[in-house]
Amino acid sequence: MGKHFGNMQKIRNGKRTYGITPHIRGGFIRPEDLEKIAVVAKKYNAALKITSGQRILLSNLKEEDLNDIWEELGMEPAVEVQNSVKNVEICPAGLCKRVKYNTIGLGMKLSRKYQKMKMPCRTKIGVAGCRNACGSVYSKDIGVIADVNGLMMVTAGGSAGFHPRLADILVRDLNEEEVLVYIDSLVRHYQEIAEEGEKLGHLIDRIGLSEFQAGLEKVK
Repeated sequence: MGKHFGNMQKIRNGKRTYGITPHIRGGFIRPEDLEKIAVVAKKYNAALKITSGQRILLSNLKEEDLNDIWEELGMEPAVEVQNSVKNVEICPAGLCKRVKYNTIGLGMKLSRKYQKMKMPCRTKIGVAGCRNACGSVYSKDIGVIADVNGLMMVTAGGSAGFHPRLADILVRDLNEEEVLVYIDSLVRHYQEIAEEGEKLGHLIDRIGLSEFQAGLEKVK
C-alpha cells in the first residue's frame, strides 16, 4: 500500500501522537471493514471518533506504528493532499422515508470521480435526497439537493469553517445525468479561475455570483 503518515496531534508526555482517517465512501461501510477498524483500534490503543465527514478517525497513535496500522487495515487514507476534494457526504436517501430522489448512486458516482482530486483549496461535496439536506449540504463547497418534484438543484460556495458561508443555488430542476454534466463544468471552472488556496465561496464573493455563473455557462 505504500507509506502513509498520519496527522500530527497533541504532544502527550513529551511524545507527539497521530491520527489517521481511512476512506469510507459516502459513510457506508462493510461489516468486515468495521471489524478491522475495531481490531486495530484495540491492538494499538486508538481512540475512535465518528467525524462530521462520515468517517472514523483513529487517534492517539504512535508514529512508529502507522505503516503497520495501514497494512493491517487494508484501507486507503481519506485525504492525501490538503487542497483536494476531501470527502463526498451522502445522506441515507433511498433508505429514508422523506426521500424525493434516491441520491445514493449519484453520490457514489461523484465520490468515485472526484475524491482526492486536486483543487485550488480543500473542497467538500454534499448530496441529499430531499430539501432537509441532511449532512449540512448548504455548508458544502458543492452540493446536490433533491427538490420536492424529484429533480435536483446544485449549490456552490458553502462553508462551515473559519468564515461560515451559506451556499448559493446555481441551478434547479436537473435530472441525474444533467447534474453530473453540470458539476463537471463547475469543477473545471473553479479549477481554471480560482487563486491558489481560494475557497469556492470566496471566489464567488470576489467576482460576484452573476459573473461566476456567466463564466460557468461558457465552460459547458
